[in-house]
Amino acid sequence: MPFDIPKDPAIAAKAALDPANFALANCIRALSIDAVNAANSGHPGAPMGMADAAAVLFSKHLKFDAKHPDWPDRDRFVLSNGHASMLLYSVLHLTGYEDMTIEQIRNFRQWGAITAGHPEYGHAKGIETTTGPLGQGLATAVGMALAERRLAAEFGTDLVDHHTWVMLGDGCLQEGIGQEAASLAGHLGLGKLIVLYDDNSITIDGPTSVSFSENVPARFEAMGWHVQSCDGHDGKALDAAITAAKAETGKPSLIAMKTVIGFGSPNKAGSYAVHGSPLGKDEAALTKEAIGWSAEPFVIPGDLAAEWREIGQRGAQARADWQARLAATPAETRAEFDRRQAGALPGDYEPTLQDARAQLFAAPKKAATRKASQMALEALTPALPEMIGGSADLTGSNLTRVPAVDSQYTREAPGRYIGYGVREFGMAAAMNGINLHGGFIAYGGTFLVFSDYARNAIRLSALMGVGTVYVMTHDSIGLGEDGPTHQPIEHLASLRAIPGLTVLRPADTVETLEAWDIAIRNRHVPSLLALSRQDVPQLRLDAGAENLTAKGAYVLRRFGAKDDGGRDVTLIATGTEVAIAVEAAQALHADGLSVAVVSMPSWELFDAQPESYRKETLGDAPRIAVEAAGKFGWTRYVASEDDVIGMTGFGASAPIDRLYQEFGITKEAIVARAKVLAGK
Repeated sequence: MPFDIPKDPAIAAKAALDPANFALANCIRALSIDAVNAANSGHPGAPMGMADAAAVLFSKHLKFDAKHPDWPDRDRFVLSNGHASMLLYSVLHLTGYEDMTIEQIRNFRQWGAITAGHPEYGHAKGIETTTGPLGQGLATAVGMALAERRLAAEFGTDLVDHHTWVMLGDGCLQEGIGQEAASLAGHLGLGKLIVLYDDNSITIDGPTSVSFSENVPARFEAMGWHVQSCDGHDGKALDAAITAAKAETGKPSLIAMKTVIGFGSPNKAGSYAVHGSPLGKDEAALTKEAIGWSAEPFVIPGDLAAEWREIGQRGAQARADWQARLAATPAETRAEFDRRQAGALPGDYEPTLQDARAQLFAAPKKAATRKASQMALEALTPALPEMIGGSADLTGSNLTRVPAVDSQYTREAPGRYIGYGVREFGMAAAMNGINLHGGFIAYGGTFLVFSDYARNAIRLSALMGVGTVYVMTHDSIGLGEDGPTHQPIEHLASLRAIPGLTVLRPADTVETLEAWDIAIRNRHVPSLLALSRQDVPQLRLDAGAENLTAKGAYVLRRFGAKDDGGRDVTLIATGTEVAIAVEAAQALHADGLSVAVVSMPSWELFDAQPESYRKETLGDAPRIAVEAAGKFGWTRYVASEDDVIGMTGFGASAPIDRLYQEFGITKEAIVARAKVLAGK
């Protein structure tokens, strides 16, 4: 037997079920115990309980090559319960991922290490997505499975044929996003999505019975999943269940694994005490004795280390075979596949963009910016087969469906348009998964007010540096009669507060096209387009070739100039309020004032400009900001919130014009404040 016989009869009985797998799992358990103890911080219980399943999955089923971790047709593995991060780090180290050295394991949770407390995308190879906020790993994996099926439909199963695997716990299933994701996956029959559920009956507050008593397998069956249950510490039972799940191609699969959290710990196993605290020196020693582990801390016996390294190399032949198939693919198809994987834009994108731009200047249009967004998509998507769209049951309002992206994604045929249903959070996380998978630019729509539902996935887009595109319409009190529940007030400020997110609130058709161009090019920066329900005039009439929206802000209009070339006042506005600012500037100029109107579609892009450009754009004169949203944050550009024409409370239900009048977002209000500031 490749380990000391455990003294505990119950543990010895489990070990005897599959001795070889138990030995491999003990490597994961030992490294997890040692790393958490060394950090004096972390979650040892879940890695100890899920180790047997991880050993079976990686040794017998997962298609991967540790020496080439970014191979496009690899299986994707997502650890949704990210607090179990040491399980993933242990397996990556054991299988030979070059960056996951033993020093990284020793420095778990320390400054500068790639072994963060929760798995962070981009920190280490083999981490397919950031996890930690429970449920998002599952929802992101649904996006990966969506992408795999669509890419296979485009390029064939010789090039695209892999599974998406998820490990998760009770928390992922209690979070609402877990239900959203599972429901969508079942509806679409994502047969290559397989979930291993760590059913250990423990939460942070104690036993799951404190808050969770539903029949999880029955719930998943009701959602159209293939469901099995097994002993999560029996390697052979796990192997059989996984084999059966892979054979079920018409439904996603759930394997409910009955496990013991902190498996092997004499005094803490099966209790919440082992969830988020180190075992400690004494309990660690007792645990290792109980599971038959006698090696020193951070040491893996040579025979087991060699076996794990061989597991990491088993996928080399499958990868080589895939590369041979790719090489044998017709040159045009191969070039397109490589382009899509690299995230490069097609050669005809730039001419298509310029043609769309020229048409706007040739025939200026008055339109809601949500309509302008649809116009931009109609023009650009024929040149971008990688764009895959969708909406959270608001297609007719978001205007996200256009002819080139008109094929519905169904269980029978994976088209280019996904009906996400009323699942804003699930949609946002799934889009992250589609983009992380590679080969696509995913965008999806809902109302801006519902960005609150999606916010944590938007945050992860920014944290990971993933270029997901969020189309958020009905962006202000301008949506009118639906009233304050649907009128976003604080949302722009809260979204602008997310580091690494580009928020774009375009003023007209030209800025909207430019905003889409920015979003499409930014494959490592998420973009959020805040778009209007109401019509606005096309304000940009000069057919210059420069994308001024990319500067974040620019002088749209000048009305007069002082003798020294300066201004009496600068009006800064975004979106639908830019047109109001222009009207106010005309009135002020008629009264003898020199006024500049600055359109500021993106704070983030403007703040990234050189200081000289920012000073030139904003000028030295008093400034007023105009936006039909909360005033919070605008004092970075104006002297006081008194100089912001905006909202101080929630909206109301009434026609648009009445709302703007009642809340004082008017030409007259701007003129009055400008005269005070200019001393007139």
